[in-house]
Amino acid sequence: MSDNQPTSNSKPETRNPIEVSAGLVFRDGKLLITQRPSNGHLGGLWEFPGGKLEAGETFEQALHRELMEELGIEVTILGLIESITHRYPEKTVHLQFYRCAWKCHEPQTIGCPALAWVTREELANYEFPAADATLLDQLARFEDLWR
Repeated sequence: MSDNQPTSNSKPETRNPIEVSAGLVFRDGKLLITQRPSNGHLGGLWEFPGGKLEAGETFEQALHRELMEELGIEVTILGLIESITHRYPEKTVHLQFYRCAWKCHEPQTIGCPALAWVTREELANYEFPAADATLLDQLARFEDLWR
């Protein structure tokens, strides 16, 4: 037997990425962000609200459901801004970020410990997961996203 043969422990990555839909919810020149629960993956960091797709859901359907469940809000989805796949050591996520307009109901902290409406300048004061880096760069550079 050659030393170059793969062993049973050297299987290629076979996990499917976790599919997540996230909303860039804008209102009056501010963007809605939420804080991740401290006891979960990447706890305490800030994120764009949304969540995992359930079986049979589209990204848009998941986003509407998650925003209602976590924040009690309704939005109009205006379009896909960015699609990112990011590999963390423990899991891979595929995120689709949608530009949204807040439609009704004041956001509440139903499924998150905190929320904030932030300006473009204030966004840099919050710590986000590594998967959001590309999108954060776009939000900082392109003022027209905030209109």
